[in-house]
Amino acid sequence: MALLEDVAWEGKVYKGGEWADGRGGTYPVVEPATGDELATMGNADAEDVAEAAAAAAEAQKEWAAQPHTVRAAVLRKAGDLWAEHADEIRNWNVREVGAISPLADFAMHVAAEECYQAAALPGQPIGQVLPSEEPRLSMARQVPAGVVAVISPFNVPIILGIRSVAPALALGNAVILKPDPRTAVTGGTIMARIFEEAGLPPGVLQMLPGGKDVGEAMVTDPHVRVISFTGSTAVGRSIGELAGRHLKRVHLELGGNSALLVLDDADVEKAVGLTGWASFLHQGQICMTTGRYFVADGIYDDFVDQLSVKAGHLPVGDPAKEQVALGPVIDEPARDKIHGLVTSSVDQGARLTAGGEYDRLFYQPTVLADVPLTSPAFTTEIFGPVAPVTRVSGVDEAVRLAAESDYGLSLGIVTRDVMRGLALAEQIPTGIVHINDQTVNDEANAPFGGVGASGTGRIGGAAANIEAFTETRWITMRGEPASYPF
Repeated sequence: MALLEDVAWEGKVYKGGEWADGRGGTYPVVEPATGDELATMGNADAEDVAEAAAAAAEAQKEWAAQPHTVRAAVLRKAGDLWAEHADEIRNWNVREVGAISPLADFAMHVAAEECYQAAALPGQPIGQVLPSEEPRLSMARQVPAGVVAVISPFNVPIILGIRSVAPALALGNAVILKPDPRTAVTGGTIMARIFEEAGLPPGVLQMLPGGKDVGEAMVTDPHVRVISFTGSTAVGRSIGELAGRHLKRVHLELGGNSALLVLDDADVEKAVGLTGWASFLHQGQICMTTGRYFVADGIYDDFVDQLSVKAGHLPVGDPAKEQVALGPVIDEPARDKIHGLVTSSVDQGARLTAGGEYDRLFYQPTVLADVPLTSPAFTTEIFGPVAPVTRVSGVDEAVRLAAESDYGLSLGIVTRDVMRGLALAEQIPTGIVHINDQTVNDEANAPFGGVGASGTGRIGGAAANIEAFTETRWITMRGEPASYPF
């Protein structure tokens, strides 16, 4: 049976273990490549959040009390289900999100791995025995945080939802998931169905698509103890401020303007070979996308020429109907923002060497050379298929310019001298570094996150996930009650 077949999910939210009407009504799910309506989706409001959070708090107690082997089995089953329903999920990912099939396949692979990695968490050591100056047993123990709110974005909704949902559940928490309304089937309904089929008890995972009011209600609800948000830096700042006022722990995975340094000893052809994935994968709608290329003066012209030719030959079209390298961007506001940043950068002196045009939501792979350091293409996260290239006179200038950004997510350095590359990376503050690779990489067992305007905290890998989704409790035990001088 298909994952969504014979389940009354259309027009519904997932609340209290049931597919129910959301108080916010319904809205159409639109395919960006064609504008066709694919389905209807339920819309939640703040009252739905209050009900879901209360139910989650109750369900969490029993879930956390389950033997670790029970929680592990549910996560393993969830991992298997991503592969079992791969064709159905891929179709939704391609049509609803605008992803090309290889990216959809990669998302499902990562989702399964996130579940498998999470399945190992319940069996991890949950504390330490501490020395004490008193005659007692002293311990530090990791306990579930309680109810975790996960707010995920439109661009890669499977990966950016499951990377928080899976470990939070595995560690004994309940989760309320708010997917972006534009991609709520892929990022919400399918995920809820996966865990429903995997045997997760009712109420432990709830899924509430909605707007700003739903997100704010999740952050402020007293039952929610941890917020995991992935999205823009501007929205992340607002969530961080709101969470701080309510004394909530918050993990923010935000924007990026990642740099790729191509040093003077680099093989130009191999460096250009990295650019398709770095800047044009998923139409550039990835936080780790390379947004700034710093290329050594001696190879700069050759690099720009080869990159421009590559961009000009990448096919763009409907990924559901043809084999293409780029599909559509998510909607008209996103397209108009991309085009505005490109045109204003050209007006300020950048040289357009490829692309810069669009048809409906299909934006051509674009290369901007000689990018001024004050232009939007250099200073702003474009979130579109644009490769801005800047000439540097030497290594010192490349390092200085790369380090001056407010963002600090991912970094790539291309050089034949690997140790030189690693030494340079130490001078550029980022959460992720790849030597002789581009900036877009993801593995379920690796800690992920940035510094500066790119966010706070880390998610991914056992150590980071345990820190993110548990609280540390100090416990002592004595054989007899203690005595005190008064």
